[in-house]
Amino acid sequence: MTPRNPSVPGSPAGPAPPAAPTHPCARCGAPVGPGIGLCERCNPLGLRDSAASQVHGTVFVTVAIAIVVLFVLARVSIAGSGPFPASVSAVTPTADGLSLTVTVTNEGTSAGQTTCRIVDVADRGVSRSAFVLSPRIEPGETLGFPAVVTEFGPEARQLAVTCRTP
Repeated sequence: MTPRNPSVPGSPAGPAPPAAPTHPCARCGAPVGPGIGLCERCNPLGLRDSAASQVHGTVFVTVAIAIVVLFVLARVSIAGSGPFPASVSAVTPTADGLSLTVTVTNEGTSAGQTTCRIVDVADRGVSRSAFVLSPRIEPGETLGFPAVVTEFGPEARQLAVTCRTP
């Protein structure tokens, strides 16, 4: 019986020579060495790759431009709506809270919605507030809409409302 020695050269069970570290080509996936982005087939002229700072800078500028464009579009879409003076009427206790009617006027030149903050007059909104979203209000129109708020409990009380321009 002959003992097998894997460290002997030419032995069938001997270790394979260590391979150089590689990673896939960015375009086709062929193995390329470290620090190289494209293989010979994808970059036959051997042109230099883009630096990481160039790629990241391009992405950063594109994202910044997209944010500015979205901001401008959002601003244009709400321009001309409001201010929205409002009042609270018909406060009625319910099992869960208070049912009330909020009356809002759109004094702007375009239709819009507003978020209204309802506060307890005695508390002046220091500890509790309720927020309701109005329906769409046409310019110059006054609209009353129902709302139920649970933040103040079921006991009737005097409430105040402030609606803000978006």
